[in-house]
Amino acid sequence: MQKRFVSIWFRHLATDWHSIRRPELRQASFVIRALVHGRMLISAANAMAQTNGIDSGMVLADARAIIPNLEVLDDSPGLSGRLLKQLAQDCIRFTPITAIDPPDGILLDVTGCAHLWGSDKDYLTAIIIRLKTAGYGVRAAMADTIGAAWASARFARRSVVIDSGQHMDALLSLPATALRIETDTEELLQKLGLRRIRDFMNMPRPSLRRRFGPHLLLRLDQALGLEEERIIPEQPVVVYQERLPCLEPIITATGIEIALQRLLEGLCGRLQQEQKGLRMASFKGYRVDGKIEEIRIGTNRPSHHAAHLFKLFEIKLSTLEPALGIELFMLEAPKVEELSPAQEKLWEGGGGLEDNRLSELIDRLAVRLGAHTIHRYIPNEQHWPERSLKPASSLHQRSATAWRTDKPRPLQLLAKPEPIEVTAPVPDYPPMLFRYRGKLHKIKKADGPERIEREWWLEEGDHRDYYCVEDEEGHRYWVFRCGHYGEDKTCQWFLYGFFA
Repeated sequence: MQKRFVSIWFRHLATDWHSIRRPELRQASFVIRALVHGRMLISAANAMAQTNGIDSGMVLADARAIIPNLEVLDDSPGLSGRLLKQLAQDCIRFTPITAIDPPDGILLDVTGCAHLWGSDKDYLTAIIIRLKTAGYGVRAAMADTIGAAWASARFARRSVVIDSGQHMDALLSLPATALRIETDTEELLQKLGLRRIRDFMNMPRPSLRRRFGPHLLLRLDQALGLEEERIIPEQPVVVYQERLPCLEPIITATGIEIALQRLLEGLCGRLQQEQKGLRMASFKGYRVDGKIEEIRIGTNRPSHHAAHLFKLFEIKLSTLEPALGIELFMLEAPKVEELSPAQEKLWEGGGGLEDNRLSELIDRLAVRLGAHTIHRYIPNEQHWPERSLKPASSLHQRSATAWRTDKPRPLQLLAKPEPIEVTAPVPDYPPMLFRYRGKLHKIKKADGPERIEREWWLEEGDHRDYYCVEDEEGHRYWVFRCGHYGEDKTCQWFLYGFFA
């Protein structure tokens, strides 16, 4: 497919931004000033000021001599860069590959996008209308190369669409500066009478290189398409992405649901063909007013089940606010994993962690309640109870060790063992009574001890002797003692858990 690029030139970027914020400035001549090496210079002038002979680089005092009542605004460092980033983000509604072109432009890789608007001309017109409606004066051009589009946007008399394969003819009549060359090279070309690109385009290359250096040849080859030129996208391009532009802005919930279903069908069909499934996905709506509405989902397992993914998005669809309407929908899957079809066993029922129905149920609960509320734990290769398990990263994560099922464990463990006062025979008898939070518990039944040593590779210290005890009211507790009794030592007892 032939590459196509659009270059957008903001003729009065900074002054247009001020006019948008203060509409009264549109009917006045005003400039933006900046202090440069101790001199107050004009960094930008609006169209009315330029009509009266005032332009950037002029000393402010000279400009006031021309227009005594000239409106003067202070320059904001980095303003142009911030505006270009914002505008490039907004142009993602036309193509996923947008990049800033400092100090006053944006570049778009529009390969394969124009047909969605009918034709190249309609596509370029839609971009220009969008930016002019936002309040910016622009000129744009579309061509097969970045260099040809950039040159035509700035030096053609109007916004143009250069037909595929015709960029060389479009460059011939443009001035040499349209090749994005250095000022010194441009001045040297002017002195030699080489004012237009056609004047030197067919000259011997060794002569051009010897006289003007390699940069002129590089820029010429880039404009002609002989040397590849890449742009750095403002946002990384997501490989698995579906876009749906709308002929009319969508404002109804039904319309949004239909758009989501169509995007899911396209994306899931592609994932199924490649035996992949998504783990994360985002659904974006680009509104007419320039704002972006977005909802995200995640799955426990890779999935290309469109109906299941729609249910996950459906829970959050009510949070999308279309306002005046959404004119572009985008579905992206930034995280995708391999998903091979599982072999089913005859005469055996489903169930277990491998059952996709369980995974889909957990996905729906996670969307409703939050992923942080659902946990799964697996055994950990350590001795102490609080260290004997760890959270699993996914449903299919397995542990190298098995659960210990030979000893009873309480259903509820305290976050931190709490000290208790105990009366107990020595050395290895269970307690006869203990006091916990001011209440005395008399032990009726007890089982133990179960000795658990510290992990010597982690820390040194006493072992623990655990007991399961039951008081006169039938309540059962899990208590432990640290270390042995000794003549010069009093052991500390702790309450750690509650049985059912």
